Amino acid sequence: MSNENKSIHEFDFNLICEYYSSVERQGPGSPETTIKALSFIDNLTSKSHIADLGCGTGGQTIVLAQHLQGEITGVDLFPDFINQFNDNARLLNLQDRVKGITGSMDNLPFAEEEFDLIWSEGAIYNIGFERGLREWHKYLKTGGYVAVSEVSWFTNERPSEINNFWNDAYPEINTIPNKVTQMQNAGYIPVSVFIIPETCWTENFYAPQVFAQENFLKKYPDNETVKDFIENQRHEERLYNKYKEFYGYVFYIGKKI
Repeated sequence: MSNENKSIHEFDFNLICEYYSSVERQGPGSPETTIKALSFIDNLTSKSHIADLGCGTGGQTIVLAQHLQGEITGVDLFPDFINQFNDNARLLNLQDRVKGITGSMDNLPFAEEEFDLIWSEGAIYNIGFERGLREWHKYLKTGGYVAVSEVSWFTNERPSEINNFWNDAYPEINTIPNKVTQMQNAGYIPVSVFIIPETCWTENFYAPQVFAQENFLKKYPDNETVKDFIENQRHEERLYNKYKEFYGYVFYIGKKI
């Protein structure tokens, strides 16, 4: 396998963490998209409990906190992300109801039916869409919501280059109707499904990485792994620009039956 066709998961966790700590977003999205997804959820009060799984440094978590009442717990595997998350919450004086903890989404330290809402932007792929929806179901109260964004095919057929890239990187990638069926089968009523705008990728995710990539290469000028990693990121961006009509992130919002 050539370096540019490596999956990001083949690189060192610490390397990935350091790189993504230097950019505001760890995945495609926007405050407007977060707010739009939140608009489909109607059961939240000041007593609500919300979890943001795979929260990263908490960009979308802060947006949630600014647009809803209740307590939010962010969970991420990387301690550096959680440190930034908690620093950001303190800076905005949200620390009384927003806190981040280090943990894995496949071994959550929560009680059954603890949450009114489980959120996960661009992160459920770490455990897998189907598995995540099924395992997280028990942590939601009946009538509670799950809202996740997930890379999905927009068409039933696509060019082999992009098909092979994503099937290698994330074999669970699927079409929107199949994802909705998976959500239903996991015990949720699908409430809303929408494709996030292209600008969530181009302006909010890829554009800020240009500066970050240059800095990373300057910091590690002779590190071949870093060079491979940056080329991998640039290759993924080139593929997106070439094939964006065939795939993207989709928000799936479901209500626990």
